[in-house]
Amino acid sequence: MKNPISIENLQSAILEIRGMKVLLDSDVARIYGVETKRINEAVRNNTEKFPTGYILELSAGEWAVLKSKFSTSSKGGKVKSPTAFPEKGLYMNAYVFNTETRPRVWSSWTAVSSPGRVSLAGASEFKRPLS
Repeated sequence: MKNPISIENLQSAILEIRGMKVLLDSDVARIYGVETKRINEAVRNNTEKFPTGYILELSAGEWAVLKSKFSTSSKGGKVKSPTAFPEKGLYMNAYVFNTETRPRVWSSWTAVSSPGRVSLAGASEFKRPLS
């Protein structure tokens, strides 16, 4: 997939749906540099890892409101309602797509979604071997 979303620009992709901060399946796909259908396949193929609350299927009304915020052509864009991933769903995607991107995704999501939280993922002074 071309033009993966940069972790630095993750904040602009975060939406609030049902009172939760979420990323749409297409944005999660861009983070990992895969097609959106691969994200949705991963969810379908790992249903035990995505229990209730790990994904949000948008209602027709939510999808209509969301579509109205994005300019799409009548022949292009999404036809099917997207899947939204709250924090724990994003973490599970990172687990399923076990890639070198995972630590950056976790620490970046924590930093942009909950600025009050402290992320130690990149803090080398706290890294030490466990004995």
